[in-house]
Amino acid sequence: MNFFEQQERAKRNTSQLVMLMVLAVVSLIVISSVAVAAILALLSQNDPNSPLAAGDWLSQTATLLDWHLVGTIAVLVIGVVLAGSLFKHLQLRSGGKAVAESLNGRPIDPATTNLEERKILNVVEEMAIASGIPVPPVYVMDDDSINAFAAGHTPQDAVIGVTWGCIRLLTREELQGVIAHEFSHIFHGDMRLNTRLVATLNGILLIGLIGYILLRSAPFRRSNSRDNSVFIMLAIGVVLVVVGFAGTFFGNLIKSAVSRQREFLADASSVQYTRNPAGIANALKKIGGYDAGSRIQAANASEYSHMFFSLAVGGAFSTFMATHPPLTQRIRRIEPDWDGNFTSPQLESSVASEPGVEPNAGDDRSRAALGILGAAAAGTLMGSQSPEQTTSLGAKASRDAIDAIGQPGTRHVAYAQQAIAALDPELRAATRDAYSARALIYGLLLAATEPLRSSQLTALQQSTDPHVYRYVTRLATKLAKLDPRLRLPLVALALPALKQLSSTQYSTFKDRLVGLIMADKQVSLMEWALYRIVVHNIEPSPRSPQRTALSRLRNECQVLLSALIHAGNMDDTEAHLAFNTAATGLPFERLELLPRDAVTTAALEPAVIYLSTVAPSDKQTLIQALAQAVEHDGVITVAEAELLRAIADSLGCPLPPMLAGEDLNQSRL
Repeated sequence: MNFFEQQERAKRNTSQLVMLMVLAVVSLIVISSVAVAAILALLSQNDPNSPLAAGDWLSQTATLLDWHLVGTIAVLVIGVVLAGSLFKHLQLRSGGKAVAESLNGRPIDPATTNLEERKILNVVEEMAIASGIPVPPVYVMDDDSINAFAAGHTPQDAVIGVTWGCIRLLTREELQGVIAHEFSHIFHGDMRLNTRLVATLNGILLIGLIGYILLRSAPFRRSNSRDNSVFIMLAIGVVLVVVGFAGTFFGNLIKSAVSRQREFLADASSVQYTRNPAGIANALKKIGGYDAGSRIQAANASEYSHMFFSLAVGGAFSTFMATHPPLTQRIRRIEPDWDGNFTSPQLESSVASEPGVEPNAGDDRSRAALGILGAAAAGTLMGSQSPEQTTSLGAKASRDAIDAIGQPGTRHVAYAQQAIAALDPELRAATRDAYSARALIYGLLLAATEPLRSSQLTALQQSTDPHVYRYVTRLATKLAKLDPRLRLPLVALALPALKQLSSTQYSTFKDRLVGLIMADKQVSLMEWALYRIVVHNIEPSPRSPQRTALSRLRNECQVLLSALIHAGNMDDTEAHLAFNTAATGLPFERLELLPRDAVTTAALEPAVIYLSTVAPSDKQTLIQALAQAVEHDGVITVAEAELLRAIADSLGCPLPPMLAGEDLNQSRL
């Protein structure tokens, strides 16, 4: 099942979640109505003035259980559920950061010199670059157990959370398996569903919380023989607590219904990404052989239990109600011949963890993975080619990248490791600090020729922080010599540091970007692609228009397709031929190639926003057509590749790096 099918499945799961939620609320209304009627009937038996005093308790309960009572209870229950869900939704609107902080996680500084923290950061960076998504911030929980999670609404606001036990007790190979598992949840839409599930269930659980508050406050109310308000409050509190228990039951049932099979899928995806079953299997074995296991001590752990890599709370759950499959089942699916013995974990020694320096990076498996790229990929990364030169990737390179959306293989991971290793150490270090990361992006937008370059530098000196400007002048020469194919990996590595900017700092940063781009009174497609990637992955996603069918977005498709054609710098005849060939894959008749001067950022911006709302199957159709455009002449330029990846990123389809060779599919299961 490919990325686009998984996105459709995630949408169906969201519908399933709504149905389960409706059933749970209906059940709570029924339970609440019966409980309230029963308590009122019990109170009426002790009141001789009540018209219901005569008759047995069951008949009184049935009499009270009318549509008026049920309707009142329904309004109250639905109101509480909706209010609680809305409150939690607002709490989580900032994405994964809110989840990590509620679990007492702290962000790992991208510039950290702690070797254990660097180890996990490097694993996350490699997986992000290999898959084409922005590098997510990493949070660590001060917990000795072995566990991890991915949280957020989109890849742009996602975070990876890990426990200290996970970092310290797992080898780099095992960490790769765990992190690949969490990235699977990001790719397949599970992360968004998990976050929605937290907000949805909060409303149900809020009913029980109100009951506990009433029970605790009732003894402090003054009462007399004529005032039975205390007893009424206690009775209502008991009802709400009972309903709260029922809500907890339904909440766990819903979590189990939507999460367990997704864990099996994420395990299989982890093996596919790393091509190394031992990594994730050994991590699971260590959880089974470790006293602390995967249990999380944070107070809110139960609320987010379905998000974790392994069972986060309890251990005595029945198989029916557990949010995760048993460890033995997960391990045997990965290693059918497993002997059934768990592993007692030992502390891993702290080692340097840059690619190519770690012990694991030098073993046979890592060498084999790096060797898959061959001389062609090594030349792509290490060569001193100028920005004007092109990358000959073969006629299927872009389509192979599309096939790998959401399911990168070992070649992509190896590519990411080589890309990071190929970066100048000073440039690599600059991605880890908010000051120098801004300078990197500024430097990438400096013109290659004078006097425009001097003009841009003068404007920066007058308008930006002196510390940032010093970094720009210090890094400018190295950035000018940077292999253009390393631009996007460098930007991806800088994103976590850029996300640390305050709103004021980011506003200034964005203004400086626009100033650099507009210094020559025009915007190149490369400049737009870089700007689009940075802004899209830092700013909160704007409220998108309602979902629209691709067939209704003719003009937007025409703009995007024309932009890619012009990025290839073909002659007019070849450009029209490439455009017409690609347009045959779209549901339109007689699309026309727009003139170069008609393809402006003012036209591109709304086009990608509207096209980001189409269904996943329509996105697949669109991206395949765009891929046909860039590969028409058999040569993919850097500008074409960057523009295609910027568009795919904006559409919510993370496009992995385009690799040389025809055997890409052989590295995936």
